[in-house]
Amino acid sequence: IVAGSLAGVALLGAAAMAGADTGLSAMAGLRPALGVRGAALPAGLNVLQLVGWGAFELVAMRDAADALASQTFGISSPLAWTLVFGALATAMAMLGPVSFVRRFLRRWGLLLLLGGAGWLTWQLLSTQNLAALWSKPGDGTGSFGAGLDLVIAMPLSWLPLVADYSRFGRSPKAMFQGSAAGYLLANIWFYALGAAYALIAPGDHLLVSALAAAGGGIALVLVVIDETDNAFADIFSAAMSLSSVMKAKVSRLALFFGVLCTAIALMIPVAAFESFLYLIGSVFAPLFGVLLADHFVLRRRTIDVGAISAKGGAYWFTAGFSWAGLLAWIGGIAAYQLVTATNPSLGATLPGFAAGAGTYLILSVGRWVRAS
Repeated sequence: IVAGSLAGVALLGAAAMAGADTGLSAMAGLRPALGVRGAALPAGLNVLQLVGWGAFELVAMRDAADALASQTFGISSPLAWTLVFGALATAMAMLGPVSFVRRFLRRWGLLLLLGGAGWLTWQLLSTQNLAALWSKPGDGTGSFGAGLDLVIAMPLSWLPLVADYSRFGRSPKAMFQGSAAGYLLANIWFYALGAAYALIAPGDHLLVSALAAAGGGIALVLVVIDETDNAFADIFSAAMSLSSVMKAKVSRLALFFGVLCTAIALMIPVAAFESFLYLIGSVFAPLFGVLLADHFVLRRRTIDVGAISAKGGAYWFTAGFSWAGLLAWIGGIAAYQLVTATNPSLGATLPGFAAGAGTYLILSVGRWVRAS
């Protein structure tokens, strides 16, 4: 948890810094590395992963709220909870990030999250024997490398989103520090809580019930309320990603994706989520290896924002595609899959990232030398 969090937030902070440097959304910021047209491919993949994440967030909130309602009132209605949370997240996405941050997160969101997490932590420390939990034997099905990949996958999932928000930041340095430090604390704290409560009550439904029972469910109510911002971010960034490759209002796209995420949440099996996390890592770790190598090494944090969409401009390359960036991305994905197939205990996220970045710099050596 600690090692994976440190690695993941370093990449997240760098991506946030790149967004603050350029003032561009996450997908638009890929154009200097992949080309104006080449960036459409990760934008499409980003939409798919955001829809999956958005649906999962709704499932998580639905299951938690339904467990609380069943425990407190003896009433269970997963369908109703899915529709309620889907409508709430969609409405917030249509309002946009600045409005949502100013009206809710800055005033209440952080306090709700800290209050809920603090209560769950207190319940764990005051009611459980941590030494006994720690000494429980594993079942041998997971390696250190695989666990590392699973932990890195959480901050990694925000790499294609973070610039959508950090571009509004006051300074690149502040965006790096805030994103990395904030996510480091949250990732370590919540993964540790989740692991501890999962040891107490193994299994998806038993885990939710254990959390609901902690303090009469008060803490989980707060976490469920605050969790809405994740679903909002998934829906809004899916709309932003699609709007970067087609002309459509972000608010209308947010409505479409909100409805789609809600529909999928009615059918998605939570057990498939781990595979989904690994799939995200195999695609986006190498991609952002290419992006960060391009932004920090090749271009030294300076791009021509005015040419970001220009046909025939600085980022048009060959018919709108940067083959160096695209081939390096593919090579990084291949490296990720190779490590997974041949030595999964090693962990594939960091090798995939390094392969993408290194291959891109080798293929771009001519431009790199000229820039130096």
